[in-house]
Amino acid sequence: MEDFDKLIKDCAAGKQQAQARLYHLFSPKMYGVCLRYAKDASEAEDSLQEGFLKVFTKIKSFRNEGSLEGWIRRIMVNVSLEKYRKQRLLYSVEDVSIYDKEYHSGDIISDISANDLLDMIQELPPRYKLVFNLYVMDGMSHQEIAKEMDITEGTSKSNLARARGILQQKVNQRFGEHRVKTNTKA
Repeated sequence: MEDFDKLIKDCAAGKQQAQARLYHLFSPKMYGVCLRYAKDASEAEDSLQEGFLKVFTKIKSFRNEGSLEGWIRRIMVNVSLEKYRKQRLLYSVEDVSIYDKEYHSGDIISDISANDLLDMIQELPPRYKLVFNLYVMDGMSHQEIAKEMDITEGTSKSNLARARGILQQKVNQRFGEHRVKTNTKA
């Protein structure tokens, strides 16, 4: 088991070997976090590097009041939110009313792999993807999301509902037709 207290102390002292060790321990998971919020792999890599620079400059402020991984994850999410605020990605979906219907398809969920679902989330419009990830993946409340994104709670709820609708439609498009074809053979 890793001695995190010593590792944190060495990182705070600027020891490159300790910083490299911390990076290698957490970069795979944190890359996944950054990728959820990025438009592509290149942006996720940039966010990861920027995030770890912040980790190393702020590690002296880590107070062991939670997990080190959780603290690092929060920094990565904040880096992603900062990018959002700078870019103000507000691309709208061409016609959101097409996502207002509820779609239900039996047992489709058992046919979806985690990678398929993550790919569909990546395809969401940037603002919907951001709200979806903050709410579903990172467990933030609509109040917290509204504050972080400088939007209203109602807008956060609406964006989440639309993201879910889009995802439902994507699931039905990718798997619903296959499901129907296999069920008609019986």
